[in-house]
Amino acid sequence: MKTPIIHKLTKTILLISATAFVAPPLRAARGAAEAASENSTQSAQASDRDGEENDQAQRQEEAKERERQEREQEKIQEKLDREKERQEQERERADQLYEKGTKALDKRQWEGAAKLFDETVKKGGDHVEGAYYWKAYAQHKNGMRDQALATLAELSKGFPKSRWLNDAKELEVEIRQASGQPVSPEGQPDEELKLMALNGLMNADPERALPLIQKLLQSSQPLKIKEQALFVLSQKGSAKAKGILAEFARGKTNPDLQLKSLEFLALFGGNDSRQVLAEAYASADDNKIKRSILEFFMAGGDRERLLAAAKEEKDSDLRREAIGQLGALGAQKELSDLYGQETAPDLKKRILEAMFAGGNPEKLLELAQKEKDPGLRLKAVELLGPMGSEKTGAGLSALYDNEKDRNIRKKIIESLFVQGNAKALVAIAKTEKDPQLKKKAIEQLSVMNSKEGTELFEEMLNK
Repeated sequence: MKTPIIHKLTKTILLISATAFVAPPLRAARGAAEAASENSTQSAQASDRDGEENDQAQRQEEAKERERQEREQEKIQEKLDREKERQEQERERADQLYEKGTKALDKRQWEGAAKLFDETVKKGGDHVEGAYYWKAYAQHKNGMRDQALATLAELSKGFPKSRWLNDAKELEVEIRQASGQPVSPEGQPDEELKLMALNGLMNADPERALPLIQKLLQSSQPLKIKEQALFVLSQKGSAKAKGILAEFARGKTNPDLQLKSLEFLALFGGNDSRQVLAEAYASADDNKIKRSILEFFMAGGDRERLLAAAKEEKDSDLRREAIGQLGALGAQKELSDLYGQETAPDLKKRILEAMFAGGNPEKLLELAQKEKDPGLRLKAVELLGPMGSEKTGAGLSALYDNEKDRNIRKKIIESLFVQGNAKALVAIAKTEKDPQLKKKAIEQLSVMNSKEGTELFEEMLNK
């Protein structure tokens, strides 16, 4: 009996021993598999983290690149604006010199007038041809006939298609006829008496006066006399007088007299006068004349023709001028329609400025929200600031809350500062999580000396 039992016990012991030898490798294998799985999970997580960090780094690089490009574009635009401003200042200086020269002519200061017109020629610009003519006129009156003829020759050679050439020919004939005769400035006919005689004749006998006025306008008389003749025509209001004035307004004479004719014609008002202004604008090749006509359109409330110029004019500076005049008229509907049709960013900016000039915060707020071009949105936000917190404060705050673009949010802070909206800036400083924008809001508050800002700073210091 004992033998089978011992045999079974022996088999059991052997089985347990065999199991003991096999189990450790299995456990080791299982542990290795679990470790490998854990390492794989950690590796995948690390890879995901690396991927997220790489994506974030790439987004940051892209954001920096966009900012860099925007800064470059702003620098280019600033350079263009400075150049345009410089050219405008040069043009204004030339205009001032020319005006001083004509005043010197009125005072019979011939030598001084000749020098001023010579400076105008050197400056260049819109008045060069006229400056040549009046320089020659002043030299002639000062007894310098050879120099005057040389100046007229320069005008003819340099500007063979000038509208001053007819006046120059008249003056040349007068100078040559006077050749060999002493010319004394003090011996010239009294211009004031001429003006009085002209006005008196027009009052007494208009039919007889009109041909004389036409002849005078085509002679080499001083500008003051000719302008007075045009003024006399504009005051009479007869069909014949208006007809003569209209001829000169359309460009029959030199640009100075044309401009004066247009000015007097604009004073008449009415459809006929506006039609002549439109014809003169269409045929003019002088931008100074065109700019003046645009001003006359504005003075006459002619939105239709200003809008046509803003849309169709090929010269961008004149289009800008027309847009500005629409703003001065408060033509908000026309400006809004024009903005939707315009494609050039610089002209769209000009339209935004015109909307600002005309007082249209609602449209500017709308464009600040919906415009796709970031540069134009920035411009709209910039213009909203000076319009005052009562009109635009709530709109700018709401825009800030919904805005994602950091540059635009920064511009909103600047506009809120411009309008002195400390309450809105405090709200931004308290809730903004972007450190740079938060700092910007606090910086603006620090120079505002406001009650709201002071309370915020005390709160910050007491924390």
